[in-house]
Formats: sequence, structure tokens, C-alpha cells
Amino acid sequence: MDADMTTATGMINVPGGSVTLSDRRTDHRWVVDLTPYRLAAQTVTREAYDRVLGLPPPSDRLPSVNISWWDAVRFCNALSASAGLTPVYELNGEETAERLPGADGYRLPTEAEWEHACRAGTTGPRYGPLDDIAWHRANSADRLHESGTRRPNPWGLHDMLGNVWEWCWDLYDPDVYGTYRVLRGGGWFDEHWSCRASVRRRSHPTFRVDDVGFRVARSGAG
Repeated sequence: MDADMTTATGMINVPGGSVTLSDRRTDHRWVVDLTPYRLAAQTVTREAYDRVLGLPPPSDRLPSVNISWWDAVRFCNALSASAGLTPVYELNGEETAERLPGADGYRLPTEAEWEHACRAGTTGPRYGPLDDIAWHRANSADRLHESGTRRPNPWGLHDMLGNVWEWCWDLYDPDVYGTYRVLRGGGWFDEHWSCRASVRRRSHPTFRVDDVGFRVARSGAG
């Protein structure tokens, strides 16, 4: 199945490189080296999510929200199967999730992949003027907006900041927060200081709310 039909986004080839992550809570900084990968140009829409799961899809292109981390990884496996690819995750209910080495299917981006792609070679807190690139509290009219209606970053990725927070694969800080996973990007109800490339948020993997969604990734270049 064609990726454009299933995700309603298309995939962008992201070059490899190095990204420096930081956590303001602990003042910790660390560098991650990345090989090339692919990332969806937009967040997964309600239309794409329901179609892949065999549900009657809505007609709009709003991001799929109220999605838990577990919902997102299960969707990745379902999307992989529908496309004839090897699912990336081995799941045991909502107890454990393991990433299978060598699998060529869809997956969540790592936190480092997310920030590297968000920055797209830029070095500031954002890749452009906030009102041009993101829906946030000051311009969203307190509501979710359709995917892809703000200006993309230099690599062609839309809504990396604002509209919805996005789940990443990584545990946030297992020694302190256990199974909590990383969220990135800021949402439609967030103040401007939350919509920055470096901002990290955490939540329990069963958490669902109306400003959290996700986008899919694949390993390797297309």
C-alpha cells in the first residue's frame, strides 16, 4: 500500500547528522549521531488513522488526537502490515514493547530523530516565525487545525511545532519516571515558550488528550 494513501502525508528523506539534546530539568546535555531516515511530512490524520484500522474515516485532515503511545505503536505495526512491510514492534499488550532489529516497517521517531528533523539545519529555538509555522495558543482560536496548513521547515516537514504534541519512541527518564515516554513539539493550546525545538514533555504511555498525536518514521533513505 502506498505511503501517501495510508498516512496522507508522504515521507521526507532526512539526512544523517548529529543533534545535541538537552533537559532543562536536570541541565543535562547529550549528543546523538544519526544515520539517514525517513519521516512523515505531516502528523497522522484522523482519516489515515481510521482507514488503516478499518474504520469509516472522517472526511477532514485534522490530526488524529486522543492517541496514547500504545495506540501509536500499534498503528505503526498495522500500517507496516498493510504496506507489506515487516512490523517494527513486538508488543505484549500494554506491558512491554521491543523494537525488532532489521524490520523495515513504520515506527515512531526517536527523540533525537525528531529534534534533528525539526531543526532542519537551523540553530535557533524555531525554524521560522512562530505564527507562520505553528498553531499555538495566540493564533489557534483554542482549537485543533488541519495538518499541513502552516509553512513547512526547510526540509519540507509541516507542524513540527504547534498544533499537536508528538509521541516519540524514547523513555523520558526511567530512573525517575518509569515508563513515561517523550512528547515533543507543543500544541494548539500551548504558550509560545512550549513551541520550541528543544522542549521536552513526558507522559504515561496510556495517556490520551486532545492535543497529542504522532507522525511515523522509517529507517534508512528512500
